[in-house]
Amino acid sequence: MDHQIKQDLTERVEAALQTIRPHLIVDGGNVELVEITEDKRVLIRWIGMCETCSMSEMTLKAGINEAIKSKVPEIIGVEATNGIAFAR
Repeated sequence: MDHQIKQDLTERVEAALQTIRPHLIVDGGNVELVEITEDKRVLIRWIGMCETCSMSEMTLKAGINEAIKSKVPEIIGVEATNGIAFAR
């Protein structure tokens, strides 16, 4: 993937994550962008309370995945690198 395209995707994904972060922070957690892969999958890492939260999978699918895909439709899915399944 071209550097400029990856930088643009990264900025847009970060902007989408910023819309979710306040909800996570209130519960003592957060999320970090790890990487956008060549096939346009977003890899995130849960931080704080989100690492062990029983609702992380639902947050990934209904919150983070939807927020990113609504702002960055090129992204095909989101995956947490610390244990939560891939969300399409």
